[in-house]
Amino acid sequence: MAVDYAVIVVYLAGMLAMGWWGMRRAKSKSEFLVAGRRLGPWMYSGTMAAIVLGGASTIGGVGLGYQYGLSGAWMVFTIGLGLLALSVFFSARIARLKVYTVSEMLDLRYGGRAGLISGIVMWAYTLMLAVTSTIAYATIFDVLFDMNRTVAIILGGTIVVAYSTLGGMWSITLTDMVQFVVKTIGVLLLLLPIAVIKAGGFSEMKAKLPTEYFDPLGIGGETIFTYVLIYTFGMLIGQDIWQRVFTARSDRVARLGGTVAGTYCLVYAVAGAVIGTAAKVMYPKLPTADAAFATIVKDELPVGVRGLVLAAALAAVMSTSSGALIACATVANNDIWSRFKGAVNRGGDGAEHDEVKGNRAFILIMGIAVILIAIALNNVVEALTVAYNLLVGGLLVPILGGLLWRRGTAAGALAAVAVGGLAVIGLMAGYGILANEPVYYGLLASLAVYVIVSLATKPTDAAVLAAWRERLAGRGGEPEPAGRVEEVVAG
Repeated sequence: MAVDYAVIVVYLAGMLAMGWWGMRRAKSKSEFLVAGRRLGPWMYSGTMAAIVLGGASTIGGVGLGYQYGLSGAWMVFTIGLGLLALSVFFSARIARLKVYTVSEMLDLRYGGRAGLISGIVMWAYTLMLAVTSTIAYATIFDVLFDMNRTVAIILGGTIVVAYSTLGGMWSITLTDMVQFVVKTIGVLLLLLPIAVIKAGGFSEMKAKLPTEYFDPLGIGGETIFTYVLIYTFGMLIGQDIWQRVFTARSDRVARLGGTVAGTYCLVYAVAGAVIGTAAKVMYPKLPTADAAFATIVKDELPVGVRGLVLAAALAAVMSTSSGALIACATVANNDIWSRFKGAVNRGGDGAEHDEVKGNRAFILIMGIAVILIAIALNNVVEALTVAYNLLVGGLLVPILGGLLWRRGTAAGALAAVAVGGLAVIGLMAGYGILANEPVYYGLLASLAVYVIVSLATKPTDAAVLAAWRERLAGRGGEPEPAGRVEEVVAG
């Protein structure tokens, strides 16, 4: 294992080195939070694919393949569909807004009265996403070093917090690009063909497994529908995803680069399912499906290659974890703390420098909180389900409504967030956290309230809509700090 250990150590040291290099570039708020909005198509595509394909997509995707066969690809496949939909239909408009958070977009669209409550919901979602990604370090480091769970979480979490705090989005972009390359080589080019060959090829896999393992819909129609509702729609509105859209150099880069990343996700989904199916042939009686990835890597891959593939799994977890962490810190600072504090930092370079230090401090604080919660939390699936249910049930309707329906109002948006969020929480208490009904009925309640309240209240002020259209057309500058949007658009 010495060679494998060396590969992992070199990889982790490289992540820290890129964090240090990124710190030299992140001199303004824009550079720190959205990489100066300067990413070209190739770097944008790679980093976008890296953030959406995390530990759940890699280890979990292989596990679903082990459990259900080729139809186990549906979870990651719906993530790719969501990214394609975002890129084709919405990314150009989102990029032209020149904002930093989803809540700032809601402020612009509805006149400055919807941001705080949506910011709290988005913060809870990004926090839980960062926590669940951080917990995944325990699985990987256990395979590598037989390491204690708490020590593994602290080690992996500290490295991510370090490079994210140092260079912000520039560091995360650079590390994500490396992680994208490592994942591509480790999972698609090495693990996939080796797993199929070791299993005896597709003909042998078909001979040894039940026919339902090769049924594209074998996982069940209701499960696929739920994946679409949660993951496809979740891709459309998550702060972690939008913050990557904000890094695009132009709306064309956002559209084309995101389309490439979404297509890559579809390929990655099928690869994970095939690897899991091959693992089922080789190890038909594993204790859990999620053990399939670690088992096939540990037992079937040669020295050196094994280290690279485990580095790929580590890369998948780190890319999602760092993206969720900077999103969580951005929302906490810009959408929540600055509203309570009432501070307005405007003007020259000093203000920008102070904002960089403030956002860096929030990444450090949120990172420590994430590590502590990850150590204390046991049920990862339940935590992630709560996060996605709140995100989709509370925020999907007001966000897409603001982008697509002119008649939507601030009162309708606030009512939709409150009713949808409370409905999801209440229904999870009644049906159970892992049930499908909470997100179904919560989303319907949010939609009904949004339409009814919007039609029953005064239309959004014409000046607010005019300012909104200007920004959608790409004729606006950098956004005003939280709390100033309403008076600016009204003036």
